[in-house]
Amino acid sequence: MRCFILTVLCTILLLGTISSAWPWRPYGALLGASLDKRADTTDATTAQTSESTTEASTAPKTSTGTTTGTNTDTNTDTNTDTKTGTATDSGTTGTATGTKTGKSKTTATSSISIDPAAAAGGVSMITPVSSSTTYYKIGEDVTFVWNYTSLSVTPSAVNVVASCSLNSMTYTLSSNMSVKQTGSVVWDTGKYQKSATIPLLTASYTLIVYDASKDIDDTASAGYLSSQNGGYVFGMYTPQPYTPLNQFKCATCSGALSETSRLAIKFTVGMAVITFASFTWFAGSAGVLTT
Repeated sequence: MRCFILTVLCTILLLGTISSAWPWRPYGALLGASLDKRADTTDATTAQTSESTTEASTAPKTSTGTTTGTNTDTNTDTNTDTKTGTATDSGTTGTATGTKTGKSKTTATSSISIDPAAAAGGVSMITPVSSSTTYYKIGEDVTFVWNYTSLSVTPSAVNVVASCSLNSMTYTLSSNMSVKQTGSVVWDTGKYQKSATIPLLTASYTLIVYDASKDIDDTASAGYLSSQNGGYVFGMYTPQPYTPLNQFKCATCSGALSETSRLAIKFTVGMAVITFASFTWFAGSAGVLTT
C-alpha cells in the first residue's frame, strides 16, 4: 500500500514538473481569436503623442543672432566688448554672437578746500594808494585800480559803487563787471553831475567792490569776496571860481571879535593888573623893596 501511494505522488510530481516546463501557447491562442482582449485606443494615442513630443524635443535646433549697438558721446575714449557663446540644453543647441561698441564718458570734477578760519576776500588799492586819502575834483575823471586779496572763489561778476555817508547815497560806478586779476574803473563825475538827480557833494566817499550775485551788505564766507573788506575812502569837492584876495571872505571865520571874546580878554587883563598891584603892595609893606 505504501509503495502505491509513493508511486502516485512521484507520478504527480513528475507530471507537474513537465507541465510547468512545457512551452504552452498564450491564453488567447488556446481559447481562440474571439476571446482576445479589446484594444485600448486612449493608451495608444497617448503613447504616440508622447513619442512624437520626445522626437521633436530631441531634434537638434540652431539659432544664430547678431546684435550691434553704437553709443557715441563727446569723448575720445572707446570701449569695445565682443562676446560669443554656445549654449546646449536638453538636446537643444543654440549659438549667439553679439558685438557691442561704445564710447565711455568721463566726467571731471574739481573741488576747492577752504579753511573755515581763513579770512574773506577783498580788494587792495593800486591807484590811488591806500596809505593816504586822495581828494578828487567833481567834474573830472576818477580812476581806480585794484587787486583781489584772499580770494579762493572767484565771483562771476562784481559791482563797483561809491557810498557817501553825508547823504546816505550809493553811486554806481560799474555793474556786472567781469572779474580779472587786476580790476579797474574810470568814473566820469562831470557827465554824472550834469544829469544827476542827486548831485555829488563835497564829502568823503567809500569805494566798495562786491559780488554782483549778492547784496552789498551780505556777510561773505571764508575765501569769498566781501564788500566790507578793503573799502577805500576818498574825498570829493566842488571847485569854486577864482576870487581876489581882498574880496575873499572866509565862511568859517570873522574879522571882528565877538562879544564873548572881548569880555574874556578884558577879564584876563584885569586879573593881571590886580595880581601885579597886589604883589607890589605886599612886597612894599614887608620891606622887601626898601633898600
